[in-house]
Amino acid sequence: MRNNAKIVDVVIIGGGLAGLLSAIKLSSTGISVCLIEKKSYPFHRVCGEYISNEVVPYLKSIDAFPEALTPSKINRFQLSAINGKSSFLPLDLGGFGISRYAFDYFLYEKALQSGATFMLNTEVSEVVFKEDMFEVSFAFESLKARIVIGSFGKRSKLDVSLKRSFINKRSPYVGVKYHVRSEFPNDLVALHNFEGGYCGVSNVEDNKTNLCYLVHRNVLKKHGNIEALEKNVLLQNPHLKEIFSNSEFLFDKPETINEISFETKEPVLNHILMAGDAAGMITPLCGNGMAIAIHASKIASELVEKFINSSKYSRAQLEADYTKQWKQTFANRLWFGRQVQQLFGSKVASNFAINLLLYSKPLAQQIVKGTHGKVF
Repeated sequence: MRNNAKIVDVVIIGGGLAGLLSAIKLSSTGISVCLIEKKSYPFHRVCGEYISNEVVPYLKSIDAFPEALTPSKINRFQLSAINGKSSFLPLDLGGFGISRYAFDYFLYEKALQSGATFMLNTEVSEVVFKEDMFEVSFAFESLKARIVIGSFGKRSKLDVSLKRSFINKRSPYVGVKYHVRSEFPNDLVALHNFEGGYCGVSNVEDNKTNLCYLVHRNVLKKHGNIEALEKNVLLQNPHLKEIFSNSEFLFDKPETINEISFETKEPVLNHILMAGDAAGMITPLCGNGMAIAIHASKIASELVEKFINSSKYSRAQLEADYTKQWKQTFANRLWFGRQVQQLFGSKVASNFAINLLLYSKPLAQQIVKGTHGKVF
């Protein structure tokens, strides 16, 4: 370890929702926090941008609910098959729509106000744990910390460095996202199936609509490029044809991400507490990855605060408690999402699933309930 490295209580790697909210919560208690993010705010992320209302009480408790950004208020869900047949369901808990571009920047400013420090445009190359301390290396510098929280998203170079098992399994999914202006209802979140994937649609702030779809790479490869894929595949669903044909597209080109993995991941690895997508990703079909990241940040930051402030609370106990709470809170939800995803993605399967949901509302409600969490 470098003897001249700066020492902080907590280093957070990755400035998504889990990282930013952990920074807000911990730094507001006087704990020294440095968050390292490879980009600079604000920036877009490939994300569904719908959040279940299960998170609202917690966000309000730490003054982090983005009321001033006027997020859309969502209380209905639409699911359509490739042929356009669809089912509408009420969302008892409901949710809100907000772009990551706006929300992440809002939380970044809150974290700065709370006393957190940031290293932006910086990518971590290695994390070493030795003699009960971490050394986090980047470029030609490093930081030392008592705790490291990993919230570095779906897939990163650090996953390779840590030799995480999922990194060697190629994922067949590609994510694509646009913001558009459309006549899409403000109270609705929709999931429209197409051959080889599905597209989520919901409104965010400023009368914008988020379009975000997941597609199997073989389908994209077959059609050669995104434009041909959309014309020949997505537009076979009449709901998607309506949206794509009658919307104003606000991006010069779509945001994309490759190798999206839904494999099981470890909540703790090499003593690093993983949160958000770094700990496990729910299938976009079931949404709520943002809610899971927010809840995980609450669990992690509360246990870290206890560890920092109590000499009687050991690292071993911290890691055991975090693993236990993470699995109790999220493991079944992620598993359920993977099972539900198997109902979709092909013409036969998605049409069958939609027919099932159309004629079995209790089953449909059970699926919605299983992919949402409880208020925390």
